[in-house]
Amino acid sequence: MDTQVTEIAPDVYRLSTYVSDANLVFNQFLVDAEEPLIFHAGLRALYPLVSAAVERVVPVERLRWITFGHLEADECGAMNSWLAAAPRAEVAHGTMGCVVSVNDLADRPPRPLQDGEVLDLGGRRVRRIDTPHVPHGWDAGLLFEETTGTLLCGDLFTALGDSPALTEQDITGPALQAEDLFGATCLTPTTGSTIRALAELHPTTLALMHGPSFAGDCVQALRDLADAYDERLDAEGIRLHGPMAPGAVDQR
Repeated sequence: MDTQVTEIAPDVYRLSTYVSDANLVFNQFLVDAEEPLIFHAGLRALYPLVSAAVERVVPVERLRWITFGHLEADECGAMNSWLAAAPRAEVAHGTMGCVVSVNDLADRPPRPLQDGEVLDLGGRRVRRIDTPHVPHGWDAGLLFEETTGTLLCGDLFTALGDSPALTEQDITGPALQAEDLFGATCLTPTTGSTIRALAELHPTTLALMHGPSFAGDCVQALRDLADAYDERLDAEGIRLHGPMAPGAVDQR
């Protein structure tokens, strides 16, 4: 395996490792600034590869912020490895996730982030956006790099297979194909509206954890994904409840 490094926006680097056994790419994103930040700590097993890739951009010991979307091995498994290598680094995660898990799991106390809170990295600014249960996880949230318009999407738009670093090709279709296989997204009445709210940020680049980064019409891609999940939720409701009996009262 090899970890490839690609600058997908000014000072925003995609660190990509294709794992053939899983048929997935695992991506971390490094924001190079006065206080460098990594989004996704990644799997512990991949830490040697990914940390060597970071070194091609900045010394690992300079890392200031270790962040991720939600509690899951491929998002935060190597969290303490990064903390050990970077003496000034802090884990920054949503307040709920810190209370429930990270306060106990991290070797140093984390920095809890409120919804909408901004970390000024010095030259770049990232905003925490809470997205509970989107795509999954009570503590789920994303980061939006305001200077470049890069939305760090976490598991949204997950796609199978290896992928180019940056594309303008459709990412919604492959995401729905992966959803058919994994069923990983929480379908709730707020799934669609939460994703549509992300479109209101008008991002110019979508940085996917499992797939290519996207530089096409990001607003439309997010709206298309939201619509598709709403359609699936509606269809699931019909399947679960079945047709109404004559004269029955709908209590859904």
